[in-house]
Amino acid sequence: MKSRKRGTSRRRAGALLLAVILGIGTAGTVAAVSFAGERPRNARSASPQVGTVACADAGAALNEVPEASQDAVDKTLAELDVQVADAYTRLSAPRPDDSEDRVLGDLATRRTETLKKLSGSAGQDSGLPQDVSGMAKCVVRHDLVVEDSAKGYSADGEGGTVAQTKAASLAKSLPRRGFVDIRSVSPNVPAPVRKGPATGSFTSQCGRNENRHLNPDNVIVAPGVSNGAHHMHDYVGNVATDAFSSNAKLAASGTTCSNGDQSAYYWPVLRVFDGTNEKDAKAPGGGKDRNVGRILTPAEANITYTSSAGNPVQPMARFLRIITGDAKAFTNGPANVRASWSCTGFENRQVVDKYPICPQGSRVVRTLKFPDCWDGKNIDSANHRTHTAFSNASGSCPKNFKAIPQLVERVAYDVPAGVRYAVDSFPEQLHNPITDHGDFINNMNKGLLDQMVGCINQGRRCG
Repeated sequence: MKSRKRGTSRRRAGALLLAVILGIGTAGTVAAVSFAGERPRNARSASPQVGTVACADAGAALNEVPEASQDAVDKTLAELDVQVADAYTRLSAPRPDDSEDRVLGDLATRRTETLKKLSGSAGQDSGLPQDVSGMAKCVVRHDLVVEDSAKGYSADGEGGTVAQTKAASLAKSLPRRGFVDIRSVSPNVPAPVRKGPATGSFTSQCGRNENRHLNPDNVIVAPGVSNGAHHMHDYVGNVATDAFSSNAKLAASGTTCSNGDQSAYYWPVLRVFDGTNEKDAKAPGGGKDRNVGRILTPAEANITYTSSAGNPVQPMARFLRIITGDAKAFTNGPANVRASWSCTGFENRQVVDKYPICPQGSRVVRTLKFPDCWDGKNIDSANHRTHTAFSNASGSCPKNFKAIPQLVERVAYDVPAGVRYAVDSFPEQLHNPITDHGDFINNMNKGLLDQMVGCINQGRRCG
C-alpha cells in the first residue's frame, strides 16, 4: 500500500538562528516577545484579559499515512482546527458559566475523541503516539497576549458593534510596538551569490487578483473542507482553485497567467483597519474567525522562479504541492517560518516578527520563498512538507532530493499612511506576522516546465 512519508531532514541550526532573531524557543513554545497581539502599554488593567490557545500540532507530527486514508486524515485535522477556534472564541467572549479550566476541559474531551479517530485513520506508522491524551491537552498562553484582540464579537459573529467599531477595536489591539519603522532596521540581506551557471529566472505574469478570487479554503491542507483555512486567501493563476479542486478540475480550468500557467498560487489576504469592512464581516473566514477590516488588492504580485545558488535545476512534477511558512507559527514556534516583510526601496532590510511602517510613497512588501528541493517521487506527503526541503547555504539538497526551481512570491501593497494593517490568520494566531505563509500547486504543461528549466539553467531571464 502506498503511503505518504515524512522526510528526515531538519534544519535545526537554521531554527536556532531564527529563534535568536525572534526570541522564540525551539521546543514548540513561544517566548514573550513584542508581537502584534500584545496589550498596548496604555491599556487599563480592568480590561478583559484572555490568552491564546496553544495545542500540539497533530498534522506536523505525522510521519506516514496510507494514500487511501489521506483525505480522511486531512478532514480530521480540520476538525481539530475548528475545535481550537471554538475554544478561543469562548475564551474571548466568555459566557457567565464559562471558566478557563472549563473551556480547556471541554476542548481536551473533544480533541481526545478526534485524535483517536485520527490515529485510527493514519495507521500504526503515522508517528502519532499510541496514547493521544497528551496531545489532547491544550494550554492558554497569557504570556503571549493579555488582551482580547477582537472585542465585540459573539461566537456566531452576529453580536457586537457596528463594522467600523469592530475594525477600530482590532486596530487598537495592534499596538505600535507590533510595528517597526523600516528605516530603523539595519540592512540584513546580503546580495545573492550564485556560484553555479544557473543564474536565469522565469516569471509567470498572473495579475494581482483583480478579479477578487477569494475564499477561506485550503485544498492542499484541508481538501474537501469549506473554510478549512479559517482565514481568507488571495488567489492568482488557476481560476477554479477552492477546497474541492481535484487535479482534473485544475487541469481543465482557465488561468490569470498570460503564459498559460494553470498553477494555483495563494496566500492570506492583507487587511487594513480604516473603519470599513468587507462583506465577510459575519462569514466564516472573515468576522466569524476574527478577520475584519478591508481586504487590500495587491499593487504587485510577482511570481518568479530561480535557482537559489545557481545550481542546475530539474523539472518538478505536475500537481506537485508545496507550502512555505507556518500558519500556526505563533503557537508552534519558528521552525517553519519563511516569510519576511519589508518596504519598496528598503528590501535589503527584512523583518519577520513585526509589520513594517513604510515611508511615504513606499509599498509594504511580503516575500515568500518556497522549498527548492524535491524527493523526486511524491507530489505530497503526510504533513504536506517533507516531500520537499530547502537547500543549504551552498545550494545542496538533502540526500536523495533533487534541485527544482525555487518559487519566490513577492506581493506588495499600497497601505494608506498611518493606517494599521494585518495578515489574516487562524483566530488563535492573532494576526501575527510570523504566521504568513503561501501555497502552490504546479499545473504547468511539459513545454512550459522545460522552458522554465532551460531559462534558469542557461542564465536567461524569461517571462
